[in-house]
Amino acid sequence: MSMLKIAITIDEKTLKKLDRLVANRTFPNRSRAVQEAVEEKLQHLEKTRLTRECLKLNPVLEQALAEEGVAEDLREWPEY
Repeated sequence: MSMLKIAITIDEKTLKKLDRLVANRTFPNRSRAVQEAVEEKLQHLEKTRLTRECLKLNPVLEQALAEEGVAEDLREWPEY
């Protein structure tokens, strides 16, 4: 994956916390810390979006669709 450089503006308090994490070797450098934080936030937002979309589903309808044709299929299976 190619890496691109960007410039960001960050408040001093957050930067000091970030620098402490780098000094404690939690991250090898600022760039890695910011990259991981952004990736984690994007994953969280995507999961949240998926959750919101799932809440729109009708459980009764989804169950009916999942079971559609199952009764017929079961009759076709040999008995053991």
